[in-house]
Amino acid sequence: MRFDEAYSGKVFIASRPDYDTAEAVLFGLPMDWTVSFRPGSRFGPNRIREVSIGLEEYSPYLDKELTDINFFDAGDMPLPFGNPAKSVTLIREYVDQLLRDKKFPFAMGGEHLVTLPIVQAVFQHHPDVLLLHIDAHTDLRDDYEGEALSHSTPVKKIAEMIGPENVYSFGIRSGMKEEFAYAKASGLHLYRDHVLAPLKEVLPSLAGKTVYLTVDIDVLDPASAPGTGTQEIGGITSKELLDAIHAIAASDVNVVGCDLVEVSPPYDNSDQTAIAASKYIREMLLGFIK
Repeated sequence: MRFDEAYSGKVFIASRPDYDTAEAVLFGLPMDWTVSFRPGSRFGPNRIREVSIGLEEYSPYLDKELTDINFFDAGDMPLPFGNPAKSVTLIREYVDQLLRDKKFPFAMGGEHLVTLPIVQAVFQHHPDVLLLHIDAHTDLRDDYEGEALSHSTPVKKIAEMIGPENVYSFGIRSGMKEEFAYAKASGLHLYRDHVLAPLKEVLPSLAGKTVYLTVDIDVLDPASAPGTGTQEIGGITSKELLDAIHAIAASDVNVVGCDLVEVSPPYDNSDQTAIAASKYIREMLLGFIK
């Protein structure tokens, strides 16, 4: 189940070579077909792999090593350039196969639209799934410039599928007036500006629940993550996001899949954003794979 035709040979640090025995599968979704400002996130997954060599395999936060878990890096999925509809279908089918094979799906984006087909597949296997959404943007539009499949629309479409009351958005500081109105009227849980404090308040009420986590790197302040396509000032620190990941890992929720999206290397001259993303991925792998 490795994407051999497009695979560069680079893998995330400590990845194991065997799909069949792996508990989790890390895979890249190199797609930025619908971005509304600056493209480039299709290069994110591979650059995250490249800089992961600078990581320690050991997490002092969790007292675990990547060698303690068995995960497989499948490489980047070949996606049809400029075709969001076909790309969404291919991603959904792939994640469905991962879940049938009892693998934990962990995606690296790519634009945030990639979360939609992943959650669609997860919903078929876990119809009680909740969404934890950490992002600067609401992503609650119906369409962007007439395109319903857009990086501005995945959370709205997921909310319509699983119920808006089952969506929890944190760190939000940008969106249309209509998007905030929809969240308020629909019962979607939207927490502005901050992540850690509201997350800690919410997590006890979600004990025992099945959740999917999506993290858009632009939740960080641009000072911490310049390498992303749609920066928003006033974001959280890199430490707050790290603490949020650890809070989820320490909670009693059942994380059945996750992604980290919108790392865009062309705007990341020092690799600051990719390096941060690689560390978050290490902590998510160690925290969520039990």
